[in-house]
Amino acid sequence: MRITVEITIKAPLEAVWEAWTKPSIIQQWNGASQAWYCPHAAIDLHEGGRFDYQLEHQAGEHSFRASGTFTRLKLLRLIHYKLDDGRQVEIDFEEHDQHIRIRQTFDIAPHTSIEAQRAKWQDILSYFKKVVETNALLS
Repeated sequence: MRITVEITIKAPLEAVWEAWTKPSIIQQWNGASQAWYCPHAAIDLHEGGRFDYQLEHQAGEHSFRASGTFTRLKLLRLIHYKLDDGRQVEIDFEEHDQHIRIRQTFDIAPHTSIEAQRAKWQDILSYFKKVVETNALLS
């Protein structure tokens, strides 16, 4: 089964793409809220290239690693990858006027509720939107 989440961001496509693909910016938004942080983000953005992110809770209660291999890329349009656990993820960037719609479709993880997974991925997109639209963390 697959889940799709999406969000619309008021920002130039190039800024959205850079925020999604630049490690120093990924470290600022890659969590569902300010309670999470990403102390490590590495990305080799090409088909066959790898990414590796470490996410940790501010209180030190939880941490996890997300890593995988890029399977399909189209500059400023799409990023598809396979997580190391075998799940597939597709991210599409669509420009409409001065807004960018990001649609993320992913295979569900076993042993976790669909609702919890949808909420987590949507929360990450919402935090990404907040960072990009305020430009507070972009540099």
